[in-house]
Amino acid sequence: MSDFAVILPAAGKSSRFHDKHYKKPYAPLENRALWMHAAEKFNNRTDVKQILIVISPEDEEFFKQKFAANVAILGFDVVLGGKERADSVERALNKVRPEIEWVAVHDAVRPCIADAWIDQVFEAATRTEAAILATPITSTLKRAHDAKQTIEETVPRDRLWAAQTPQVFRKQVLLDAYAKRGDFQPTDEAQLVERIGVTVTLVPGSPINIKVTTKEDLRMAGQLLKALPKPKLPGTDHPFADDHLWR
Repeated sequence: MSDFAVILPAAGKSSRFHDKHYKKPYAPLENRALWMHAAEKFNNRTDVKQILIVISPEDEEFFKQKFAANVAILGFDVVLGGKERADSVERALNKVRPEIEWVAVHDAVRPCIADAWIDQVFEAATRTEAAILATPITSTLKRAHDAKQTIEETVPRDRLWAAQTPQVFRKQVLLDAYAKRGDFQPTDEAQLVERIGVTVTLVPGSPINIKVTTKEDLRMAGQLLKALPKPKLPGTDHPFADDHLWR
């Protein structure tokens, strides 16, 4: 069995979330912070040997006060992020244990991820060195004029996919991609890997696997969680059985 580390970036500014009380990763969803739903899916797996949560330095004190017990009990590593997402992921990547060969990056604000989809993208990555979850574009796409909300052109959707996470790579591939990044700011890790000539496999995901960006997304995620299969917990000694730890 291959060993994986999972990086959960949660260091963003949440500028589109518009909540004076919470940044996105810490917003409550079904009585747990949003990031915990994502963490739970990976902590339940025997092939995941390390989970790293990346937070903004400005959130460090809040995070310690709110989640220190969770992190200590579950053995997660907390990494202080950088200015941009890629900077944050790179900092976490450099703290992945030497013996771990595979790295998955999953948005901390994608709570609606199913075990089967993780299985599929992990398996594809171990066969091909790099794989991501994604969904084919089905909507008609319009490119807008920069300064006004009018259509400039209709963009052909043939062969277009919407990238999701987890994005999973052989660790050395991801290290090589970051070593050659320079000042480039990618929108996801697959973009970096593509730049060094490594082929990335697309694994069909699901529209349910949404990334929470707005409060409307958060409300939708609450409903979508109910559509996911419930994990079978082995007993009350399981770390997620004590629900109060996650509030």
